[in-house]
Amino acid sequence: MRTVVDYGHRGTSVACQSPGRHSAQTGFTLVELLITMCVVAILAAIGVPSFRDYAAAAAIRAQVSDFSGALRLARSEAIKRGRVVTLCRTDDATVVAPVCAAGDDWSAGWVIRQGDAVIQVQEAYRGKAGRGGSGGIGSGSIESIRFLPTGIAQGVTGTLAFRPDLPTSDAAYERLSQRICINATGVTRKC
Repeated sequence: MRTVVDYGHRGTSVACQSPGRHSAQTGFTLVELLITMCVVAILAAIGVPSFRDYAAAAAIRAQVSDFSGALRLARSEAIKRGRVVTLCRTDDATVVAPVCAAGDDWSAGWVIRQGDAVIQVQEAYRGKAGRGGSGGIGSGSIESIRFLPTGIAQGVTGTLAFRPDLPTSDAAYERLSQRICINATGVTRKC
């Protein structure tokens, strides 16, 4: 039982503890703290790989969506302008006027061009280029896609592989990789 004694001047008062009563101890014991830390560590060990796979899958979905959008834009610009529009890979999308480059690795980015005019540029996705086969976008044979004024993709049918930014030995590498097929009209689908 606590008693409050009021001395009557300047609003001061003192709380006194009754003899024989001890105040309740607050805080955590060392054992409680260690158990909590173990539970947090177990939850983190379960959650981190799942989050890593989720983030890698989201990045792949974004790349597929961006590339499909670039194909649609290139096709619509060819129809709208009445001229050939090219979607091609580039080695450096950060320069003022990126140019088309030879090869089948689209990891460094791509550019949509109509003649000398640049319509749109997609820079490399962070962490994708130069990872020794891990991560990035590869086609196997497609260097560029040319859309005629009719909207038809000239001589291009093929597959692009979108790979996660994970080691190739990782069990999730193949599961998270996506392939899209491109038909003669530039329409994409999973394959």
